[in-house]
Amino acid sequence: VQLQAFGGGLVQAGGSLRLSCTISGRTFSGNDVAWFRQVPGKEREFVAAIRWTPRTTVYSDSAQGRFTISRDNAKNTVVLQMSSLKPDDTAIYYCAARGRGILSSIRDNTMYDYWGQGTLVTVSS
Repeated sequence: VQLQAFGGGLVQAGGSLRLSCTISGRTFSGNDVAWFRQVPGKEREFVAAIRWTPRTTVYSDSAQGRFTISRDNAKNTVVLQMSSLKPDDTAIYYCAARGRGILSSIRDNTMYDYWGQGTLVTVSS
C-alpha cells in the first residue's frame, strides 16, 4: 500500500490550499483515512479524518469550520480543502490510512498503518 500526498505550497494568511492523497496498492473503501501535520520539534498533530461507512468526518478543534475532508473511493483519493489559513497552520501535512478501527481512536496517529511522504504547507503572515 502506498499513499502519496501532494498539493502543499506557500500561501498568504487567509488563503486556501487543496491537499490530495492518492492511495494505491489496495482498495480503501471501508477504511479510515486521516490527515496529520507536524512542525519540526513537535509531535504529529491530528487534523481531520474520514471513514467510509458510515460517511463520518472528524476534525481537530483548529480545523473545524475551516477545513473540509472528503474522499472519492472510485479514485482512491482523499482531499483536504483548507481555507482561512493561518501562519499556525504551517507544517508538513501527512495522509495516513488504517483498516477500520474504533471511532474513539481515529485521532491517534499510532493507530495508522500506512503513511504518505508528507507535503509542506507554508502560510505567510
